[in-house]
Amino acid sequence: MAAPLSVALIGFGFVGSTFHAPYLTTTAGLELKVVSSRDPDKVKEALAPFDAKPQVVGSPLEAATSDGIDLVVIASPNDSHFALAKAALEAGKHVVVDKPFTLDSTEARTLATIAKQHNRLLSVFQNRRWDSDFLAMRRALEDNLIGPLVEFESRIDRFRPQVRDRWREQALPGSGLWFDLGPHLADQALLLFGPPTEVSATITTSRPAAQVNDWAQVILHYPATAHQLALTVTLHASMLSAAPTPRFMAHGVAGSLLKQHADGQESQLRAGVSPLDEHFGVDNDPLLHYQQEGDPIAIAPPCGTQARYYAEIRDAIAGKVENPVTPAQATALMVLLETAQQAAASGKRLPLTLNDDERQAWSHTVR
Repeated sequence: MAAPLSVALIGFGFVGSTFHAPYLTTTAGLELKVVSSRDPDKVKEALAPFDAKPQVVGSPLEAATSDGIDLVVIASPNDSHFALAKAALEAGKHVVVDKPFTLDSTEARTLATIAKQHNRLLSVFQNRRWDSDFLAMRRALEDNLIGPLVEFESRIDRFRPQVRDRWREQALPGSGLWFDLGPHLADQALLLFGPPTEVSATITTSRPAAQVNDWAQVILHYPATAHQLALTVTLHASMLSAAPTPRFMAHGVAGSLLKQHADGQESQLRAGVSPLDEHFGVDNDPLLHYQQEGDPIAIAPPCGTQARYYAEIRDAIAGKVENPVTPAQATALMVLLETAQQAAASGKRLPLTLNDDERQAWSHTVR
């Protein structure tokens, strides 16, 4: 049996402690050896249930370049992603970066080149590819339950009227709601439908005290072809939505699909439920299939399996499977995020400009 991969985790804030640490400590073949944090007591307390006792260092750069580390996971503030990933790759480490990958597509393409030069795996933690709600919707679309698709809507709406004192809501590079939730919404859309031809957007502030954008509506435009109808994909995120809104809606010529509630893995992790718990990822909210007549058909969603991401990273490093989120996919997503920003600033519908590798990275779609 091969020795486990030694892992360094940089950043132990909400994302590092809530998502990465539980998955890293419960995935066979991975061993969390180093954590970069300014609060060793917090790390010790959080990891006690997982029987993990990594070395805690204060310097992110030290963690990124530590001897004996195989995989570096970067869950620090967005504006640090590029420099830390670059240092880790150049030190011969495999690298996982939390979303968003970088601050822009130029940084993303640079990291992709460095990873290729050093023959190291580079990936982005797009954990919501393994959410129960998304898996249910994707399966239904693959099964062509509603015929040719004409409209798709994906929403992550919250009610947080008070601006919180955290870097994500401060006027800093890479902050704001679009860079926080946009990577999830856009990545799922790209997985389903591939890159759009054009993008239009409104990205703005809704709360009086907001320093950065906290409301976004981005529309991906797919033109009609000889074999497909025109498709409009709406991505929506809000911080002032007290009323419940559907997580997903899809409308086709033969019916509609509705998934009301979101995947519960984040809530379970927040509550301290282990990814190894037998009920982890179970979703009791059905996907509803509406047809022209009769009551909707309730379809049980599959179990959410975000832990699969790190299992696939482990196996990809061993050469057994493909990288679950490739640099080309991650870079294409950054292009989409910044094109939406440019479209919102200009008030114009803009083309999505990708190179051949970035466009072909989305070959397995339902459209």
